[in-house]
Amino acid sequence: MASTLKRRLFVIIFGTDTPAGRAFDIALLIAILISIFAVMLESVQSLEENYGHIFRIVEWVLTIAFTLEYVTRVYVTDRKSQYIFSFYGLIDLLSLLPTYLSLIFTGTQYLLIIRALRLLRVFRILKLGRYVGEGEQLMRALRSSRHKITVFMGTVVTLVVIMGTVMYLVEGGENGFTSIPKSIYWAIVTLTTVGYGDIAPQTVLGQSIASFVMILGYAIIAVPTGIVTVALGKEKDKQALLACDNCQETGHAEDAIHCKFCGVKLLHDKED
Repeated sequence: MASTLKRRLFVIIFGTDTPAGRAFDIALLIAILISIFAVMLESVQSLEENYGHIFRIVEWVLTIAFTLEYVTRVYVTDRKSQYIFSFYGLIDLLSLLPTYLSLIFTGTQYLLIIRALRLLRVFRILKLGRYVGEGEQLMRALRSSRHKITVFMGTVVTLVVIMGTVMYLVEGGENGFTSIPKSIYWAIVTLTTVGYGDIAPQTVLGQSIASFVMILGYAIIAVPTGIVTVALGKEKDKQALLACDNCQETGHAEDAIHCKFCGVKLLHDKED
């Protein structure tokens, strides 16, 4: 009897192919969204003053429910350590701790926003797993571009340090550039085309330099975009080449019949 109940709970909690499992996961997502919105609304002072007690009740009710869910997940799975130390297992555990820690440390309940990571289960629930491949393709493109991006970031850091120092010398403290770090902050804000306007050059030379930095900022935006775009293009070219279902190696000609690495017959009916 206990083993039968355990199996049924396992199918409901970890499966999405049954109506009960799908309903459980959708209810879980709704509860997570309610929890996140409650934390966000609680940070609004006027709402916290009038409805703070309601937010705390919702927070504790959902935390207790998530705690029972976590304990049940550990109970029904045969590979307990594998779940506990998995990505989702750690996120499930970490999403419980802020509420309990708030009993000792005031304000830690706002860390409940980490529950947003649990929404990643929507890919499994809504059968969006096919998009994971696209994400992996993007990650491979970023990894292959990491050296170029590192050089680019180093160049940008060097540039803002130089520009910030120059503006500190040109404008000085009387115009708001009271230190080199603050001037570097201005250079970063200007180069990234954010332009808060809290510090602005007043001299003609300073404004000329600022104009140059602004125009340079637009040019610099294109650099990382081009690097990642080229890398993505290469990844797509690799995907376009026929891949072997057996060894996952790519690089086969479009009209190849057998894998040149393991000899298994290739399938040509892949989706684009």
